[in-house]
Amino acid sequence: MNLMSMIDTIKKHPDYDKAGMILCHNGVVRSTSRDGRKVSGLKVVVNQEKLKQVINEYKKRPGIIEIIAEITDNKDLSVGDDVMLLVVAGDIRDNVISTLSDTLNAIKTTVTNKTEYFE
Repeated sequence: MNLMSMIDTIKKHPDYDKAGMILCHNGVVRSTSRDGRKVSGLKVVVNQEKLKQVINEYKKRPGIIEIIAEITDNKDLSVGDDVMLLVVAGDIRDNVISTLSDTLNAIKTTVTNKTEYFE
C-alpha cells in the first residue's frame, strides 16, 4: 500500500482538472478494541467483488471524480500496521467529505470481516 502512488493515480485521471480536493483515510491497527481490551493484532478478510460494487456506487455521487481503496486482505497485522487506504477526489469539500465517510462506513459494514487478536 502506497498512499502517494494512489494520489498520483488520481492526478492522472482525465477529469482531475475538476478536482478541488483529495481526501485520504489511513486506517491502522490500534492497541485497544472499541470495548477497551488490549489488542495484539488483527486480520481483515475482504470481499473483493463487494468492494468493487461499493466503490462504483459511490463514484456516481455528484462531484466525485475518483475513489481508490486498498485493504490488507487476509494477513495477520500487528498494532500500528496499515489496514486500509481510501482516497476520494472530487469537486468541493461537502461532496468529498461525505463521500469518504459514507464509502468508509459501507466498506467496514458490508465489505470487510475483521478478527481482532487479544493479549
